[in-house]
Amino acid sequence: MPYVVTDTCILCGACVSGCESGAITEGETKTQIDVNICVECGTCERNCPSDAIIYVDEAEAAAIIAAQAANTA
Repeated sequence: MPYVVTDTCILCGACVSGCESGAITEGETKTQIDVNICVECGTCERNCPSDAIIYVDEAEAAAIIAAQAANTA
């Protein structure tokens, strides 16, 4: 899961509408990428006007997701 949505997401929907695999949905405060559907094409990262989607390695992704989950709990 190398693509992660950061807290700079502005919920504009550019990544959602550009995702051909349908892996991105809008949440309450930012979009979410379903790792089981994502084909890692990078279109979301290129379409994001706020640079909120970043490419990270597996270890970084796990750390980011854990930190984001702790912030929403």
